Order: sequence, then C-alpha cells, then structure tokens
Amino acid sequence: MKQPEKALYTAKVHTTGGRDGASRISDSRLEDKLSSPGAPGPGTNPEQMSAAGWSACFEGAMGITARKLKDRPPGRHGHRCRGGLLQNRGRLLLRARLNVSLPGLEREVAHSLVDAAHQTCPYSKATRGNVDVTINVAISQPIQQTEEIHQ
Repeated sequence: MKQPEKALYTAKVHTTGGRDGASRISDSRLEDKLSSPGAPGPGTNPEQMSAAGWSACFEGAMGITARKLKDRPPGRHGHRCRGGLLQNRGRLLLRARLNVSLPGLEREVAHSLVDAAHQTCPYSKATRGNVDVTINVAISQPIQQTEEIHQ
C-alpha cells in the first residue's frame, strides 16, 4: 500500500486577465502585472516567472546535493535559467537553458554535482521528457548578474 504524501507547501495564486492581466499570491508577497513575452510596458510573463522559480529551486537542489556529496563549491557560484516559448508545427512548447557556474571545482565534480541536482530538483523532475532542457556547466569563472546568457 502506498503511503500518503506529506504536503510541505502549497502556493495559492489568483490570476485574472491571462497574459495581459495580473497575478496575486494569497499572502500578498507578490502582486504583479502580466504581459505577453516581448510586449512593451510593465509586467512579467509566465516564462519569466517559471525561469525564476526553476533557478531558485535548482540552487536549493545544488545545496542539498553538495552537502550529500560533501563537495561544496568554493567561492562565488551561480547559475542562470532561461525559459523560452517556442512554436513547432503550430504547437506551443517550452524550452529551458540552465547555465551553471562552479568556478574552482574540478570538471568531473562540477558535472556530478549538477547532474545530481537535476535529478533532485522538483522543476527538473516536472519538465523531464516534456521540455527541451539544456544544462551548461562552467568551471572557469562566476556568472555575473548582468551577463547576457546566450542560447
């Protein structure tokens, strides 16, 4: 018999107006206008919010994995997540690029850490087999906050 799952957290969001509307989280920590990708004016889009969520979740998964493997990245590290909306033969699809910077780690250790985090991260699990995902690992220098990420 399967044991019931324990809910750790449930996010409650109310959205009205779709891509040109607004979203509000029940605890009022986030209220944001929404917009379509590339549209001028204020507001974020679902792809940006998804990339922010995945990026934060992946960072947490790397921390958990590093503690388990006892391979904490030395110095500054970081990563960027790009979320994209694609159209292929009339169908809308998502694509994600995770660029992870782990300067100072040996290449094999960095790749092991990122691979294990990708197996642990709930966003990675949710998208596996459904979203075109590429993970790039850099060990030479940290990713700067203002650095452009190329596909």
